[in-house]
Amino acid sequence: MSQEVIITNAAAIEPKLVCGEKISILASSDQTGSYEVYLHDAPLDAGPPPHHHAWDEAFYVIQGVVDFNCGGVASTVSAGGFVHVPGGTVHSFRYASATAQILGITSQGGAASMFTAVDSECGATPEIGKLINILTRNGVTVAA
Repeated sequence: MSQEVIITNAAAIEPKLVCGEKISILASSDQTGSYEVYLHDAPLDAGPPPHHHAWDEAFYVIQGVVDFNCGGVASTVSAGGFVHVPGGTVHSFRYASATAQILGITSQGGAASMFTAVDSECGATPEIGKLINILTRNGVTVAA
């Protein structure tokens, strides 16, 4: 069931630590009834390994530069750039500037609970087997 979501200070949200990123969950599917919205902050070289999941995902680069690889197509995206990743597409990204910030949106629920689980069960430096188990449990497949 959707409900109104008004955030007047995103800085007050405790971010989740995931693969070197600080991810603030701005709206979960529990709140919206469908999509989810996140604010990603990270330093140079942080980012997830190649992976895929059922939900569509979109990224808007707010500041900095991010190298994306979506379905085998590599692109460097600067502030003001947008990337859409259809569900099931293998993708990854790496922050290519000293710092960068991305707004992320998913088409359905799943990512918020996965980010929360990785943060609470892995800590800042996840053990890879444990991380893969959490991702798998939450509908994310790490690509070889």
